[in-house]
Amino acid sequence: MIPQAAPPLRIARFRREVEAAIASVLGGDAYILGSAVASFEAAFARHCGGRHGVGVASGTDALTLCLRALGIGPGDEVILPSLTFAGSAQAILQCGAEPRFVEVDARTRCIDPAAVADAVNGRSAALLPVHLFGHPCDMPALMAIADRHHLAVIEDCAQSHGATLDGRRLGGFGHAAAYSFYPTKNLGCIGDGGAVVTDDAGLADRLRSLRNYGFAPGERVSRTLGFNARLDEIQAAILLALLPHLEAGNAERRAIASRYRAALGSCPALGLPPEADGCVYHQFALTHPDRDGLMRHLAAAGIGSAVHYAPGLHRHPAFVEGAARPLPVTDALSRTLLSLPIQPEVAREGVDRIVAAVSSFHAARPR
Repeated sequence: MIPQAAPPLRIARFRREVEAAIASVLGGDAYILGSAVASFEAAFARHCGGRHGVGVASGTDALTLCLRALGIGPGDEVILPSLTFAGSAQAILQCGAEPRFVEVDARTRCIDPAAVADAVNGRSAALLPVHLFGHPCDMPALMAIADRHHLAVIEDCAQSHGATLDGRRLGGFGHAAAYSFYPTKNLGCIGDGGAVVTDDAGLADRLRSLRNYGFAPGERVSRTLGFNARLDEIQAAILLALLPHLEAGNAERRAIASRYRAALGSCPALGLPPEADGCVYHQFALTHPDRDGLMRHLAAAGIGSAVHYAPGLHRHPAFVEGAARPLPVTDALSRTLLSLPIQPEVAREGVDRIVAAVSSFHAARPR
């Protein structure tokens, strides 16, 4: 069986570094907010081209704390795409604000700047673009809209570690960037973890307080409503050990994507993901009108695949009030998107077999 993703294979690949990282924490004198967290925060911020990094417990916490630290709350709307993971919208609700879902671009699958411009109203307070599948959003266009309407911008970089746009790191366009280190991410730990990267020192200070019960540095007095949302030492140490391998891993993903593209480009009915120099291919998501049939065919051939994401968030019961208008592009993509294996440890030796299975599905279909 070729799984769609298998985080343990990456840990096994770098087992020596990971075990040494865990041992360093076990032999240290702090398990929470110690030297591993501080070292990872600094290293990851440098890698992202930002001044400040704040480790938190998950990618959803990263978004939630960013929104709260920026003063987003009841009465506010946050504009985001419907084609994304539920955590993006959950974070908005957890702040008492309301999500306003807008359409994505059919080619990039990322938020459509024209739809954002149409959605801005007197309650709009923030914009949350998601760099879906590691593909960059049109940040210059989005920032122009945000600047014109005085919107805060939080880049959801949960799927875009190391990605760039015109040679500039994603996460450096908005006021802050939120990252997830869930095990399947391009940079993933062995549990939950997240981080915020920002150039704003005051915002970083507020985030550090919010993640730790609203405490001020050196105090155990809650100055404001806070959370227990800290990145723990073991996860930070593991991430610090894996960070030096991120760029090579992203290059491997690009190479695998190129092999898929060359082999499947002429396959009828397949819609391949768009090309972009700075994309890091967290997923290689193609479209097919008989997505479910293709998925079953691959499974019968011993190949895992996954659906990201269906249905769109505007059709989730928890978020239905955020759907102010029809989103036909999102609905169409949610019915047709299918993610092939792209994790290097899974797909590197399996591309030919995966391509053959996809191609055989078309050969067997009636014409």
